[in-house]
Amino acid sequence: MNLIFQFNQNWYVIFFAFLVSWLILLIHRKSYKNKKEIKKQICLAFIGLFILLVMEVFAVTMDLWHYLPNDWPIILWPTYFVAVLFGHQLFKFVEENTVKF
Repeated sequence: MNLIFQFNQNWYVIFFAFLVSWLILLIHRKSYKNKKEIKKQICLAFIGLFILLVMEVFAVTMDLWHYLPNDWPIILWPTYFVAVLFGHQLFKFVEENTVKF
């Protein structure tokens, strides 16, 4: 279980897809204007990153999955971070634009 600094370039596609999607929703919702909202998102992303780190360590040590050529390409962690940021923005966007019954 080592950190890998040479990884498939497609990881960048995943990373930037989450990052750009988060930025689009951040701008669309105008939540960048609210400093408290930004702090909350960053906090949530770190908590999510920690949870995903624990999940990864458990899954790899239990042989549930592995990454090729070796476990844990370094881009995995920032990708998880921006994925959590995007997930939060997406949840808020859906929450604000859903008809209340």
